[in-house]
This record gives sequence, structure tokens and C-alpha cells, in this order.
Amino acid sequence: MALLVVLAGAPPEARATDPDDPWREARERMVREQIVARGVRAPRVLAALRAVPRHEFVPAEHRSSAYTDEPLPIGEGQTISQPYVVAAMTEALALQGDERVLEIGTGSGYQAAILGELAREVYTIEIVKPLADSAKARLERLGHRNVRVRHGDGWQGWRSAAPFDAILVTAAPEEIPQALVDQLAVGGRMVLPVGDSEHQELLLLVREATGIRRERLMDVRFVPMTRDAPEPP
Repeated sequence: MALLVVLAGAPPEARATDPDDPWREARERMVREQIVARGVRAPRVLAALRAVPRHEFVPAEHRSSAYTDEPLPIGEGQTISQPYVVAAMTEALALQGDERVLEIGTGSGYQAAILGELAREVYTIEIVKPLADSAKARLERLGHRNVRVRHGDGWQGWRSAAPFDAILVTAAPEEIPQALVDQLAVGGRMVLPVGDSEHQELLLLVREATGIRRERLMDVRFVPMTRDAPEPP
């Protein structure tokens, strides 16, 4: 289980306004019509969505659809989430910039890149090795040095790096993994889809001094969260 550390580059606001970026207007339109229009307002989240090149995280054959509001296949039976869902989940974490964040389900690395714009450190786990390997290479190429990628079983979390100020899960377990709850710091927030193939809902869990507060955010549809059960980290 190799680790990768990748560097955050220029601030998102600077990269978002690069006049030589041919995809800049597509990202601006995505944020304006798909994200802001549906209620996401956090300025730092919007800046990250404008900055991170989603077209770099989808296969070449789907690149023309990179900024449409739909999930897209990324291989290995997995998908990249639609931009609105990425934005809403990220906003629910309420990141301020100094957090240590755990992501379960790296996929292509897009959500990890967004989180990397908003937090101090991001730890992300992908159970499908080809996806983990390609996400590592992609994040390195795009300059996200505050993101660490691990191939492994997300059900176990990343114990050696816990506790986390925020946890985001991008595949749906039928029940909330207790190991992830245990690795959430007091005051920390976890956003995850929970449910089966018939019905899933997006939940926000907040660890308070007296226990876990739980809030339903919306209905969603994610690929199921799978388990491999290697040695826990």
C-alpha cells in the first residue's frame, strides 16, 4: 500500500482566472448554472470548483461531457459524481482550511483534488487498485501535494492518520462503518450516502462531546461501497 504526497500549486482563485485555459468558460458555466443555481453558496467551494479541471479526471471519450451535470464512467465499473453532488457534499463539510480530511473512494481523484484546495491535508483510500494508481499519477501531475492516496479497504479508514476533522465517503454502504465513526474527531463532520440499490440518502454526521448528531441531506444514487478486508492500516 504505497503512499503519494502531492503539492497544492497556486491558489484556486489564481488558477481559475487563467486566460489561456480553454476550459475556463465551461467551468464558469458549470458553477453558475449547476451549482450556484441549486443553492451552493460557500465561496471557497465555488472557487475550488472553478479551479480544478474536471476534464482531466474523466476518460478521453467522455471529455466533451466533463462539465455537464451528470456522473460519468471512469472505468472499473465506477463513476465520477455529478458536479452538483460533489459541491453539495463538500459544502456540508464546512471546511475552513486547516483540517485533516479522510475521503473513502478516490475514484478518478476529482473529489480529492477539490478537498485538497480546501483543507490542509487529505487522505484518500481507493479499493480498486488500477483506479488508485491512476489517481495517484493524475494528482501528482496536476500538482496536489497535500493529498495522500492509499490502495485499500475504506471500511477500515486510515487509523494511523486519525482522528480526522472531516470524512467524506463517495460510495454507498448499507450501514455506516463504525471504524469511520471512531476516526472522526470531536467537532468533526462526516458526509456519506447510505442505503441499498433501491434507496440511498445522503447523511451528515457531526461528532459532538455527547455523541453523534445525524442529519439527512437529500436522496442520492451512488455505486455501492465494497469491502476487501486487507490488513487494517
